[in-house]
This record gives sequence, structure tokens and C-alpha cells, in this order.
Amino acid sequence: MNILILSCGTRNKIVQYFKKELEGMGKVYATDCSPLAPALYDADQYFIVPRIDHQDYLSTILAICKNNDVKAVFSLIDPEISLLAKHREEFLNVGTIPIVSDLENVEMCFDKFSLNTFLVKNGFHSIKSYIDQEEFYRNVDAGVVDFPVFVKPVMGSASININKVTSKEEVELLFKNYKNMMIQEFIDGVEIGADVYIDLHSGEPVAIFTKEKLAMRAGETDKSISFKDEKLFNLITDFVKVIGFRGIIDIDIFKVNGEYIISEVNPRFGGGYPHAYESGVNIPKMIVHNLHNRVNENVIGLYEERIRMMKYNEIKIIR
Repeated sequence: MNILILSCGTRNKIVQYFKKELEGMGKVYATDCSPLAPALYDADQYFIVPRIDHQDYLSTILAICKNNDVKAVFSLIDPEISLLAKHREEFLNVGTIPIVSDLENVEMCFDKFSLNTFLVKNGFHSIKSYIDQEEFYRNVDAGVVDFPVFVKPVMGSASININKVTSKEEVELLFKNYKNMMIQEFIDGVEIGADVYIDLHSGEPVAIFTKEKLAMRAGETDKSISFKDEKLFNLITDFVKVIGFRGIIDIDIFKVNGEYIISEVNPRFGGGYPHAYESGVNIPKMIVHNLHNRVNENVIGLYEERIRMMKYNEIKIIR
């Protein structure tokens, strides 16, 4: 059984975890468009491929899957997840399972306003969000929302072009200089991350790991501490089942005055997933279990609390 990890970049730990689970059973292949992606060199074999927007990209990846008997494939970057979901049948036709949710759900995750609309419609606590500037100004005048607020891209990642603003003039300037922006109320609360696995066969969430974020860097969790709360587990379970996710997702959540507010969803391994793994939540093992056509047992909450994660710099030398 072989697994292909696309756009591996600096996510060495993910490659290492899958190698451990597949030891004696199969190989871990990895791709990236740059030979300077360090995670490549932890794989059993790697491939330098075109950029994902190149016309030959999809055919290159499909050929790698077919020629190397790849059982499953997943990506570690947002733009490629939509590609996998969109071309699911083409991967299945060469015998490879894309580990990704349905395209409709993936696209909703990347459209922050659509996700917020879904949350409101389905009765979940959400952040007040606007794409219509005039509606936002009316709500400011009515006292529904107030400055400061965040102005951010509707479709964005890695905290790029997110600005905390305190005036109408700043809002106008950002909407003028950037396309497809939205406004969200400023939430002053505890930031939480959840690593979730939804079984590929049963469709049930079988693993949830939650952590309080203590420090962030470039949109990823840099330091965090694990905790448990049955109320949060139930909220996440209800949410992922209503949407119908499959596989790995990473959820950003705020806790304000004892209430949990879902903020964003990344339908992939989050940058802070190693915290979950090292605390006992082995999602690579669950994926391999599913690929053997077995349903995973529910292990929600079966991990250690108050385990701290601290990222640090490491280097890889290749000669």
C-alpha cells in the first residue's frame, strides 16, 4: 500500500508519521515543485513536479499514481485540495483514492463568507460578517457591530492581507486596493484549534483533538496546549456531520464568554497537527485502517491534556 503526499513543503513530520505507519506495508511518495522542499527528503521516493497551475500538472500527478501503484493521495496546501476534489473520478480511475471532502464542501471552506452563511443558517454561533460595505455601515450606525473589525480576503489563507481596522476610511481603502474582501467583527477570545478525522467509510467523526493556541506565526500554530471539553466535542461532531465532511479537517474556533464560535475550516492536515499526534491522536494510522477497508473506532477525547507543543527551527542538509 503506497501513499502520495502532494506539495509536502516543510511538513516533514507528516511524511515521517506516514512512513512509520506503512513500515513493511508500503511506501510514502512525496511531491513538490521545488527541490528545496525539505519534506521531500524524508519520503521513500520523491518527485519534482510542475506548479499546480501548469497545464501538465494534473496529468503528471495521475501518471505518478498509476505508475507507482498509489493507493491514496492527499495534499497539504489549500489550492490543490480543490483540484483533488474536482478530479476525484480521474484519480479513482487509476486506482487512487483522493483523501478529501466533496468539492462543494471544500469550496465552501475556502469561501469564508459562504461558510459563515452556512453557520448562521444552521444555527451555529458565528462571527458577524459582511461583504456589502453599506450593510456593514448601517449595522455600525445601529449598534449591531462596532470598530475595530477585521478586513480580510473572502478566499485567503496563511493570514495574508488580514488587517485590523478602526475606521470607515481604512475599510474603504482596503476594499479599493484589494478584490473580493470581507469584513468581520473583532472577536476578543481564546483561540482554539481542532484536528478532526471523519471516517472515510462510516462518515462519522472518530477523532477530535483540541488545543488552545498560545502563539501563532504566519497563520499557523506555533505554541499550544491540549485540553478537553465535552461541550466542544459535541459542537464539532454536530458541525461536521451537518456538512458531511470526510477525512482530515482542521477547525479554527474562538471561545468567548463560555461559548464556542466556529471561525474557519481547513479541509486538510493543519500546521499544528503534530501536537495531536504526539498526544496520542494517530490520524495516519486511521487513514491506513480505512484504506484496508476497515471502519475506525471512536477515540474522541482519548488523549492527554495539558501537553504543550512548541515549534522550533531545524535544518536538513542534502549533498
